[in-house]
Order: sequence, then structure tokens, then C-alpha cells
Amino acid sequence: MPVPARRLPSWAWVTGLTAGAIAGVVVLTAQAESGPHPTASAVKSPRASASAGAKPSSAPKPSAPSQAVRVPEKSGTGRRVVYSLGQHRVWLVDADDTARRTFTVWPGTVNPAVGSYTVSVRKAAVTGSDGVAIEHVVYFSAASGVNIAFSNAVDGSSPPPAAAGAQTGGIRMPKADGTALWAFGETGTKVRVVD
Repeated sequence: MPVPARRLPSWAWVTGLTAGAIAGVVVLTAQAESGPHPTASAVKSPRASASAGAKPSSAPKPSAPSQAVRVPEKSGTGRRVVYSLGQHRVWLVDADDTARRTFTVWPGTVNPAVGSYTVSVRKAAVTGSDGVAIEHVVYFSAASGVNIAFSNAVDGSSPPPAAAGAQTGGIRMPKADGTALWAFGETGTKVRVVD
């Protein structure tokens, strides 16, 4: 008389497969952390074009070569994004403290406090608080109950003037600069806000 084969219960299979998947993710994460991190490209960005109904409150100047505008002093060291409130300018700085790209931005109506932050959340595309479709959204702070993030309009336009009393935390930039910041600003990247 044949002996029936013993079968493993389904929970044992699920547990084994889950443990194997978690081990695989841990190994891949360790390899990714020890690998190279992306650097910002030095591609010159085109000027942002305004859409039919959107006019900027003040147009940012075209992107400048990294050597023309120096990274502000006391903006930290190492790989980071530096945002100057007074200059309305962003620098993408590599680990060797070399500014790989710098560009001007359109700030929102709510500014982050001067200080150090890290990129906490990234979203590929959302609708901004002003109703504009935006992409490359890189969140790093909140102030007065408003999330602060870098982004660019999907159509490359400048932001429309904010409604009276509106609180917006979007720091908008031309599309090419938004693409560069998205590639550079991974979750966990340092962000330094200076005056």
C-alpha cells in the first residue's frame, strides 16, 4: 500500500516565500546604498515659457553656469541641495562640494525657515495648490501647516500669481531644472535653506 506524500501547509509556503523576498530586498538595498549616487547634469536649461493665463509675479533669470554664482557660505558640506530665500536660487552640490548646477526659482507665498532638512517624500506628478499640473515634486519641509516642495509645471510654465491670502509652498522652477533636481534629490538628500 503506497504511503501518501506529506504536504506542507500553505502558511509554511507563504512564510518561506515572504522571508525570501524580504532577504532579496535587503540585499538589493545594501547594494544600492553602496553604489554611486546620481549627480546633476550641467545641461543649460531653456527659459520657462508662460502659458496663456499664467503670468509670473517676477520671472526668474535664466539658469547660470555653476561657476558664475558661488554656493553660499555656511550652507553645509557634502552632497546637498541649497536654497537661498533672498536670491530665489537653488544649487545642486555634489559630495566634493562642487556646485553642478544652479538656477533661479519662483518661491511660494510660504517660505521654509532657514535651516537643515532632508528630502522626505517625492511624487512624480500631482496637482499643485494653485490648480496647475506639476511634476518632479520633492518635499522637504512644512511651515504654517503648508508643505514646502520643489517642483515644475508639466507644461513648463511659470506659476500664476497667487490669490490674495493664499498660502502656497511650491518652489517652482523651469522644466529642465525640475528634471535635474528630481534626478539629484533622492529621498534622504540633505536640503539647506539659507537667507
